[in-house]
Amino acid sequence: MARKIKFTKMHGCGNDYIYVNTMECAVPNPSEVAIAWSDRHKGIGSDGLVLICKSPVVEADFSMRIFNADGSEAMMCGNASRCIGKYLYDRNITTQTQIRLLTLSGVKVLDLHLDTEGVVDSVTVDMGRPVLEDDTLFLSSRGLTNGTFVSMGNPHYVVFTNNVDQVGDTGRALEYHPAFPQRCNIEFAAPLSGAAFRVRVWERGSGITQACGTGACATAVAAAVTGRAGRKSKIVMDGGTLDIEWRESDNHVYMTGPAEFVFDGEALV
Repeated sequence: MARKIKFTKMHGCGNDYIYVNTMECAVPNPSEVAIAWSDRHKGIGSDGLVLICKSPVVEADFSMRIFNADGSEAMMCGNASRCIGKYLYDRNITTQTQIRLLTLSGVKVLDLHLDTEGVVDSVTVDMGRPVLEDDTLFLSSRGLTNGTFVSMGNPHYVVFTNNVDQVGDTGRALEYHPAFPQRCNIEFAAPLSGAAFRVRVWERGSGITQACGTGACATAVAAAVTGRAGRKSKIVMDGGTLDIEWRESDNHVYMTGPAEFVFDGEALV
């Protein structure tokens, strides 16, 4: 028998997901639910489904699971993690302004920035150390040479180009390129004035999205290692701008950006 589940739709720079607090209500078959709810014509419409959960380990305060619009489970999402921080604080589930969030890519630390009314305005996420070589995610022998591979806990391939609008055709092809045994997120980045880049993203499992937090981090790292920028960059995506800092002190990448509520609702599963 179908039953109703409460959800909240949120977005970070236009990267929109459906959030369910599983501490109140479990979601059966989340992969199937993600496919049905993400449909922008017959469902709620989103880039995927995010489950907010209790942490099974003492090293974290909460945990998350994320399912792409095609039902595949992702390792983590920077935009979604910022939204989770806002959800937990603004909905009075926590009073902490620093939250340790367990993901499939490890524990991420969220620092919440409040406005004058005590509402979360933006969030800085410690995204951890980037990995530039990972044989389990990238097979360099397959001949891809026009981009830079960066893992931010999930695989990214950053192509610097003046034609970021090739994201549809080229992004689709590169996601499934044999060089990427687990498929890949693809970023197309064009330099702007200063240390800024216009970026369009093809996300593994979701296609073109308005923004991608890990993709913004990967682009900033790729820009630094190829000499196109220093350790701080502004990444201008379709849905908004993210500030990225790759700190020399700890080799971690820090992402700062907004998170927004869209609406609450109930849906059948």
